[in-house]
Amino acid sequence: MMTNPTGRLTQGQFSFLPDLTDEEIRAQIQYGLDRGYAWSVEYTDDPHPRNTYWEMHGLPMFDLQDAAGVMAELQQCRAAFPGHYIRMMAFSSVRGVESITMSFIVNRPADEPGFGLVRQETSGRTLRYTVRGYGTDRPEGERHARAG
Repeated sequence: MMTNPTGRLTQGQFSFLPDLTDEEIRAQIQYGLDRGYAWSVEYTDDPHPRNTYWEMHGLPMFDLQDAAGVMAELQQCRAAFPGHYIRMMAFSSVRGVESITMSFIVNRPADEPGFGLVRQETSGRTLRYTVRGYGTDRPEGERHARAG
């Protein structure tokens, strides 16, 4: 049986590590910029594993050379949505399409209620399972305790 020792949402790179500092985030962004990646900042209060389309904060940042611009966008997103999950997404166009190259969470709500496995019995002996986020019991915008 596999367990999550952190008890936290684990999506993207660095999920099992302690939260990255702003300097570590800046270093990862610069790493991507040095390889020609375009960055975007995304946020959500429903981080269900199948919810791959989070809200984008601002526009994707193409043709940047310095991580300061991306960090400024991240700070604006943190100020606007302190109680949401925020992730950084890096896109590479090397193959002629914008494909995700890097993805990691940079902000978490103070309260991470997690997910539950729901079992449904159907016809015969068939069982169906689904994952339900405990946070979705509350309306959008009120799903997690506000940070700060």
